Amino acid sequence: MTAPRPAGVPWLTPYLTVRDARAAIAFFEAAFGFSVRDCVQDDGVVMHVEMSYHDQLIVMFAPEGAFGSTAHTPRSAGAIAPQSFYLYVDDVDTVYARALTAGAKSLSEPQDQFWGDRFAQIEDLDGYRWALACHL
Repeated sequence: MTAPRPAGVPWLTPYLTVRDARAAIAFFEAAFGFSVRDCVQDDGVVMHVEMSYHDQLIVMFAPEGAFGSTAHTPRSAGAIAPQSFYLYVDDVDTVYARALTAGAKSLSEPQDQFWGDRFAQIEDLDGYRWALACHL
């Protein structure tokens, strides 16, 4: 019997639409330390990307219009993303600073929270919101 998902692929992986796949790759590498796991190109145009973090597939994305999609980023749609991503990191303050340097917008500065995490929020280049956390 064939497994219902490929080996090493989580049961749930966010698939984002981005404006510029190469810019998104550069941002996720610089801000979060993600690494490219797979990158599919068509005539030199990036059409699909898979990025991992601590050896786990964390996010997939494609640029607006890829594969005939009519999806847009929150920023292109002039909307606030209705979801956010909660990413545990080794050092919230360092990752928060790297994200801002890479072009992210600060939504909340790093602070210790009552639920036991050090926590900050940023908005990435395409308008997606990321919570950065480290359990104290």
